[in-house]
Amino acid sequence: MTFYGDVRSEAVAGDDVLLCPADPIHREALHDAALMSEVARGSVEAFSVLVDRHSPALYRVAMRMLSDGAEAEDVVQDCFTRLWQNAPRWKPSGAGLVGWLHRVTMNLCFDRKRRFRVVTVETLPDPADDSPLPDRRIEADQAARGVADALADLPERYRAALVLCYYEGFTNALAAEVLDLNIKAMESLLFRARRQMRGLLEARDISTGDLEAQA
Repeated sequence: MTFYGDVRSEAVAGDDVLLCPADPIHREALHDAALMSEVARGSVEAFSVLVDRHSPALYRVAMRMLSDGAEAEDVVQDCFTRLWQNAPRWKPSGAGLVGWLHRVTMNLCFDRKRRFRVVTVETLPDPADDSPLPDRRIEADQAARGVADALADLPERYRAALVLCYYEGFTNALAAEVLDLNIKAMESLLFRARRQMRGLLEARDISTGDLEAQA
């Protein structure tokens, strides 16, 4: 995704930064906590490694939560801006930097969804593509759209649980930390989310196999 450079430049704009001799092989091998120690001292190079390392997953999460590429990019950019600003105060926790980044991303997505409820914008369907496609490709595209629509119809907390645990492969414990829940509440949320998702898929005549193909 081409917005990574913008993430870096806007996050550090106006701040005093530490321009260290680049050693990408060394830094890419460092754990997140070690990189965060460098970011806390103003290292743009260490920050860039974290952006490259975590942006793809955060974008996937934001895209599945918001179904809007531009909004998802803004969420990722805002998330890394907050990371840069909070680096001197960041402390490792059980969920690590991955948990922190996903918690911020989810909260930013929730904020945007609430804003969408107040200001709604009518979206036009994509123009039809008249080019011929093999039947299997057409069916796969239809299934993908159906799964995405079903996911978008879920309550936001249900959607968040499925995005983290099903699509991103988080353990229940890590997802619970991201969503600020205890493990029992997380398991209950995930159970209800799966049940409602199955109902939405059945209403669209989509099998759970089609859902697995999208994960």
